[in-house]
Amino acid sequence: MTDKFKIVGKYIKDLSSETKDTETYIFVKEQILKYQLAININSKAIKDKVIEVNTILKLEDKEESKRKSFFEMTYTTIVKIGDDINDKKELEKIILCDVQTKITPNLEKSFLDMLHNSGYPNMKFEKKLDFEKLYKQKIN
Repeated sequence: MTDKFKIVGKYIKDLSSETKDTETYIFVKEQILKYQLAININSKAIKDKVIEVNTILKLEDKEESKRKSFFEMTYTTIVKIGDDINDKKELEKIILCDVQTKITPNLEKSFLDMLHNSGYPNMKFEKKLDFEKLYKQKIN
């Protein structure tokens, strides 16, 4: 355990890949690089300084189209917070930045595995997920 937190477990809570028919699949295969990745993080206290952190990734087409596929994953991390952590801002940084940075390799691999297994083998992240940068943008 770092002085601040320890990851005691992590798992895929929910995984969804929806492509309604073959015509949609063929269309999406040509368009998927235009899809946008959205990230949402929420958390809830369990007990004794244990927190469930849910990182939700969605890859979706923001344009109007009848032919779309939908991809979403909720990746849950169970975190034990250090006894000396009582400051709300410090806890926020742990949840939104530090934990996310630690789980990024598993998060990316799990999401890309779903996309590849859904018929989109050439999908990759153009940029690495940088939760440190995202957190700094949020607080400024």
